[in-house]
Amino acid sequence: MNNDGNTPDIFFFGIQNPGNVTYDFCHVDLQLHSPGVWGRNLADTFFQYALPRLQLQLALMFFVTQSLHLLLRRFHLPRLVSEILAGFILGRSFLGQSQEIYGKLFPREGEVFIDLLSKIGYIFFIFLSGVKMDPKTVLRTGIKAWTIGVLTVVLPAFGGLYFTLGFQRYYVHKYRLPAYKNIVAIQNLFPFPVVASMLVDLKIMNSELGRLALATALICDMVSNFIFTAISHGRIGQMGFTSVIAVHSTFLTVCLILFIVFVGRPVARWMIRTTPEGKPVARIHVILMSLMVLIVVLISDNVGLHYMYGPFILGLAVPDGPPLGATLVDRLETLVSGLLAPLLVTYCGMKVNLAELYDLAFLGTVWITIAACLGMKLISIFGPAVCCRVPYKDAAALALILSSQGVVQMSFYYHNFVNQTFDRETFSMLTTSILIQAAISNLLVKFLYDQSRMYTGYQKRDIQHTAHNSELRVLTCAHRVDDVLAARKILEASFPTKESPVAVYAVHLVELAGRAHPLLIDHQLGQKSSGGTRTQKMIDVLSSFEQQYLGAVTVQQFTAMSLIQFMHHDICTLAFNKLASLIILPFHRKWNHQGKMILDSSSLRSINCDVLDMAPCSVAILVDRHKVRRGALSTYNVGVAFFGGTDDREALAYANRMVQSQNVHLTVVRFVSWDIYAGDSQWDAVLDAEILKETRMQSTHQDNIVYKEERVKDGAETALLVHAMEEAFDLIMVGRRHKDDTPQLLGLSEWNDLPELGPVGDMLAAPDLSKPVSVLVVQHQVIKTIR
Repeated sequence: MNNDGNTPDIFFFGIQNPGNVTYDFCHVDLQLHSPGVWGRNLADTFFQYALPRLQLQLALMFFVTQSLHLLLRRFHLPRLVSEILAGFILGRSFLGQSQEIYGKLFPREGEVFIDLLSKIGYIFFIFLSGVKMDPKTVLRTGIKAWTIGVLTVVLPAFGGLYFTLGFQRYYVHKYRLPAYKNIVAIQNLFPFPVVASMLVDLKIMNSELGRLALATALICDMVSNFIFTAISHGRIGQMGFTSVIAVHSTFLTVCLILFIVFVGRPVARWMIRTTPEGKPVARIHVILMSLMVLIVVLISDNVGLHYMYGPFILGLAVPDGPPLGATLVDRLETLVSGLLAPLLVTYCGMKVNLAELYDLAFLGTVWITIAACLGMKLISIFGPAVCCRVPYKDAAALALILSSQGVVQMSFYYHNFVNQTFDRETFSMLTTSILIQAAISNLLVKFLYDQSRMYTGYQKRDIQHTAHNSELRVLTCAHRVDDVLAARKILEASFPTKESPVAVYAVHLVELAGRAHPLLIDHQLGQKSSGGTRTQKMIDVLSSFEQQYLGAVTVQQFTAMSLIQFMHHDICTLAFNKLASLIILPFHRKWNHQGKMILDSSSLRSINCDVLDMAPCSVAILVDRHKVRRGALSTYNVGVAFFGGTDDREALAYANRMVQSQNVHLTVVRFVSWDIYAGDSQWDAVLDAEILKETRMQSTHQDNIVYKEERVKDGAETALLVHAMEEAFDLIMVGRRHKDDTPQLLGLSEWNDLPELGPVGDMLAAPDLSKPVSVLVVQHQVIKTIR
């Protein structure tokens, strides 16, 4: 039959065998590529041909999802909610009510392409999830995670078995029993990728709760998958004529695992050995690993396993981190997690039809089952967590996190829907339950767990309240070796002696690549980092500093491997645990020896801004230009630009500690307004006068202290004097925050490109400044109160 082009060409063939038996075949001729829009109807170009129609479908699904996410993320709802709602809008529940529009946009013959893309995306999503996981983490987790993890899986499993037997006898019809059993089994899964994604959405992956949730989820995932696979093989044996089928399936599964372990893992290690240190693996290696993923999927499907298990086990066999794991995640993550994997969720949402519900009795049973399974999971997590001395609120948040549902459960529901274990009504209710649980879980965890509350009451951790003859605790952060060298120069000027020692806690920040677990490595415990020679150089710089000031300086070094958006949690938590008085952060801009700017990192800037907002102590951002200065100097000239306020007082307090060393020459320049009644409040003026009085008294007894005042009318005069200081000092210290009505800074705020530095610090950190002066911008501790 040849038609006018509006529908695919369909041809019928009849083949007659010698035995006079005729077999009929139907061949569909799909038109894939459009010849173009010239001289044709644009609508026909998109809707008549498969490829343009697929591109339009993807663009429409992506646009609706992103639009919903931009709106709903303001209410702290995860991306999964937007993806499911986009499916509801574009699917049978809403758009599908108009058969004319829905039939043109999503015709039945075109569904195979979206279905195929979504499954490919999910396969690689599961593979990358396995790559990011480190099975050795299970062996390193503490008894708390093991206790919670095992009980979390075992208790719901027994509870699910009890409910299955009860419903099987009294409440569920025989033909509905397979659907009910599969619902209970899927509800009792604890997929690690879902938990990791939720922690990223909530921005608590690096918190104490997040680390416990990741460790527990990894144990739960492995134990539940083992139990689920064993039950599946048992069912296969029950369905066959003998138990030989179960033995055969188990044997093939073991062969698949052995193939991955003795073929896939050696190939991955060979790729790593042939890659130079510090370099990503070659493109051909990424292609070969992708091909191996597809081969393993084919084998998994033919041995009787769900197609996701093969890629997941292969991902576990690939060594996480650089170079192979990091390169695979870097090359594939954006496409897979950004487009293809969410496509499965949206496509499942499109299959939902909330407008047609008939068997309300069984749908009630479905919701009762979901509620019962969820209740058992929550109790099974909350109880052991409380017994392991997890606080009640944190235990409740942990229960909500581990019992959350996401794309993994969605894939199992869709698999049963395609196999007709679930009808459309059941599938619609299960998909809706994922939507509701994802939304409510995120909101409740956001309400129950606020990481910043741990700093409440953490007061007077600053330099002003630290006596000169007591230990000064400083946390230094570094991304590069240059950052450590710059921090060492500041620490040397901090006058470490046996009478006033300095305790240095150095954290080397490494971006997490190819891993899902953030790591905090304590080098005092003999733990080694995978950062390579760069991390070792950073460790050596501060180790030699400790030897230089033996007895006056103690150094403890850490390596924090984390995602960029969560690094500030590691910094603030470490400062809190070590009772630090000051955090020194490296500036996000770097200069070379000639004074030319070579780096301007927005990600490093965001880390600094987050630390300033969250820090439990005072914070200083170090703008390092000392590499420009020629030769070594016997004295270190420090200038303090004092305008008044708590941040300026903190900067001056640090400078007063430095000036105890005769090698440091301090000049305090106080900028005074012509209007003596303008500016700071009366209380601030009293505090300013007190600390300046102490400085003036010191200047009468010490030759290395100079105090002077400069009267200025506005910010323009201030800028001229500050620029004059650039030539005279090695280091200029300024406070970050000042009152908006400060006359001395009038007009400077309008040109402030970097608010985290304040108006004066921003002026001194200008990228085109060629002077070799370094700048330390100080923010006094932000006191957090109980809300």
